[in-house]
Amino acid sequence: MSTEKKNLSPIEKIKEVSQGLRGTLKESLKDEITGAIREDDTALVKFHGMYMQDDRDRREERAAKKLERLYSFMIRLRLPGGFLTPEQYIATHNIAGENSTGVIKITTRQTLQLHGIVKSKTKPTIKAFNQVGLDSIAACGDVNRNVVASANPLESPLHDRIYQYADRISEYLLPKTRSYYDVWLDEEKIYDRVDEEDPLYQDRYLPRKFKIGLVIPPNNDSDVFAQDLGLIAIIENDELKGFNLAVGGGLSFTHGNPETYPRLATEIGFVSTEESDDKLFKAVYEVLTVQRDFGNRADRKLARLKYTVDNMTLEGFRAELEKRTGFPLETSRPYELKTRVDHYGWAQSYNGLWHYTVFVENGRVTDLENGVALKTAMLEVAQTGKANYRFTCNQNVILSDITEENKAEIEQILAKHNVLPHTAAASLVRKNSMACVALPTCPLALAEAQRYLPELITKIDGVLANHGLQDEEIIIRMTGCPNGCGRSVLSEIGFVGTAPGHYNLNLGGDEQGQRLNKLYKENLDEAAILQELDTAFGLFKQNRLAGERFGDFAYRTLVN
Repeated sequence: MSTEKKNLSPIEKIKEVSQGLRGTLKESLKDEITGAIREDDTALVKFHGMYMQDDRDRREERAAKKLERLYSFMIRLRLPGGFLTPEQYIATHNIAGENSTGVIKITTRQTLQLHGIVKSKTKPTIKAFNQVGLDSIAACGDVNRNVVASANPLESPLHDRIYQYADRISEYLLPKTRSYYDVWLDEEKIYDRVDEEDPLYQDRYLPRKFKIGLVIPPNNDSDVFAQDLGLIAIIENDELKGFNLAVGGGLSFTHGNPETYPRLATEIGFVSTEESDDKLFKAVYEVLTVQRDFGNRADRKLARLKYTVDNMTLEGFRAELEKRTGFPLETSRPYELKTRVDHYGWAQSYNGLWHYTVFVENGRVTDLENGVALKTAMLEVAQTGKANYRFTCNQNVILSDITEENKAEIEQILAKHNVLPHTAAASLVRKNSMACVALPTCPLALAEAQRYLPELITKIDGVLANHGLQDEEIIIRMTGCPNGCGRSVLSEIGFVGTAPGHYNLNLGGDEQGQRLNKLYKENLDEAAILQELDTAFGLFKQNRLAGERFGDFAYRTLVN
């Protein structure tokens, strides 16, 4: 056995002997003695778009009663570009009510996930989604995950074409195994395993998860530099010329481990699509094969593409990529990014259709306690059949593609359920805030995030008002751990959980998403956070340059 084989992480060995990601999942699902699945299957089930979790709030109570943990599953849909038809949204609403906690969660990767699904409901849930043309294949696991793209048709007359690239890339990079259909949909095996041979993923798959994002300048709403592979649309005179490629983005790190670090993707060149899309798809494919063959399979903490790029050097990575594609990358083309926010409220796009962006705090679609019947409103809009659903990487929903004659009907539904005033009244800081799920279900969470950030934002709003800064647009993000799901290190003010009730405070990201923030203060509780921000806002008020944003001020004066 080679040294490389001996040094494989346990997950690598599980993948190789999994029979195309099947493992013993069928046996695990039939086991009625436990709400869990077998240990090796917990790694494999991720490739099918789900995680096994438990309610951490109830661990102590159940342990005292000598009961096993309250296990359940999170299922995440594969929605390239974040698009749903009204019929698909109605189905998702009903499935959530029947099988999950009832909350529809918009993720930071432009898709939907349902929590609290008990083991016996996992197959019915997958089958129900399949009936409306939805799946969760490769939404998690060591493969290419949900492909994100600029969400709002307002961005460009070419928006639909860019969305189609996201959809096609997602299909192009799917695993070839039929295990999803065998395990969850009871598909009769009428094929030979040779049909499942996968030249891209082989039987190893990738060393770690892989994320692709497309963006239409000037709005970097998909945080393209946070992606393993970012595709920046180059549009000249309303014509798509091709894409700049950026590689090696990734925001996760580990507290106390200096070998791990967040990194923004680096541009390596341009690929034209004017004559055909062949070169683009070849380049995308071979970026994954380079990562497959050169990525770290011994230490999963060092397995993302960013470490592969840095280990090979950017020049070495590009040379290997060009050798595999058979053509050189062109020099990157110029473009400009100006912002990365959602356009709330009504807007009309170039084709005359209307779109309403709803503020969904931390992506939780539910009927709120303050009289805002958000979940009910979203269902009623879907029942009209007169609006599509587009989810954003900022965890909001755009009710889109609404004709002029149908606009009033949609607006009436939103007004009836107080969605209009809810969106209009939210402060600028609240509208630009984002949090990961964290507790009680995420096993990695060290601190709260989505359950706590709304309360903290209220207090931060008060501190800003005390300094007369309530009209400042500041991007604030929180993660319950350093894994990066809420992209907190790519914000003007970022909170990274360190322990219950404690966070590292990072400052200095920019408006465009082209600069990481930096650690400012460590392990702060709420009182210390508010005190530090009070001081920082005071300095900002007194010493800012004309038109300077808080993130730029903090980077210029506080963290350097």
